[in-house]
Amino acid sequence: MYTIPFTHIDWSQIEKVEYPGETGTATWQTLNLDGLRIRIVTYSVGYLADHWCQKGHIVHCLEGSFISEMEDGTAFSLTAGMTYVVSDNLSSHRSVSTAGVKLLIIDGNFLKSS
Repeated sequence: MYTIPFTHIDWSQIEKVEYPGETGTATWQTLNLDGLRIRIVTYSVGYLADHWCQKGHIVHCLEGSFISEMEDGTAFSLTAGMTYVVSDNLSSHRSVSTAGVKLLIIDGNFLKSS
């Protein structure tokens, strides 16, 4: 288990870093703790991820909506207030957002599949 002291996060003080997608951009604000990464991620209008991801995440939709596409062709739509959870290496997924979205994403060593 992890021991994380009380940590206050003022997201307005966390640097925004932009990453290009296949189309659109993803803007990340990232806090790294020992074995834990917490991010606010915003996908622009017309965003399509540039890769299929195998990493585990807890993804909570704060604003807007997006689709999590699975490489097998299935897709799941998430809107504000919805969450998905997956461990490392248990799906191949990518994000698509036609209208833009703001997400809270948590990942780390605790999501490694055994």
